[in-house]
Amino acid sequence: MTAAQADLQIDRPRVADGAALWRIARDSEVLDLNSSYSYLLWCRDFAATSAVARDGHGVPVGFVTGYIRPDRPDTLLVWQVAVDHAYRGRRVAALLLDGLAARTVAERGTTTMETTISPDNTASQRLFTSFAERHGARLEREVLFDTELFPDGPHEPEVLYRIGPLSAAR
Repeated sequence: MTAAQADLQIDRPRVADGAALWRIARDSEVLDLNSSYSYLLWCRDFAATSAVARDGHGVPVGFVTGYIRPDRPDTLLVWQVAVDHAYRGRRVAALLLDGLAARTVAERGTTTMETTISPDNTASQRLFTSFAERHGARLEREVLFDTELFPDGPHEPEVLYRIGPLSAAR
């Protein structure tokens, strides 16, 4: 951990964090923004499979939201990753992913992480590729949702990244 990361705490989101997560997602300018209500629900119902980075004052500066796939209880699906502009370039997203993966492996026995990434999102592609490399895990990619499946206008395909096996010993 670098000195720039030392002032950060990685933990579970709380309902009171929902507004900050919504703002961080909105300000990212790349995520599909969900309603503010959905971020409140996420912090309540999926806190065990999500993570938030807090600054020295306890203010959220980044987050990862995820859930356990109902049909694959060993798989954590990462829904969104976002970091406040002021904290970018400090590897906060990598810390969040590593912390969340370690927690879900230890508490829930997850062995696989999945996410979807559009072809133009090179930052997320680098984030998840480097996560797989750090954890010595395989990375498989395949188109999950093709362009024509999206009813709300032009949308790039969503490519599924499947990373595993994960282990607690990292």
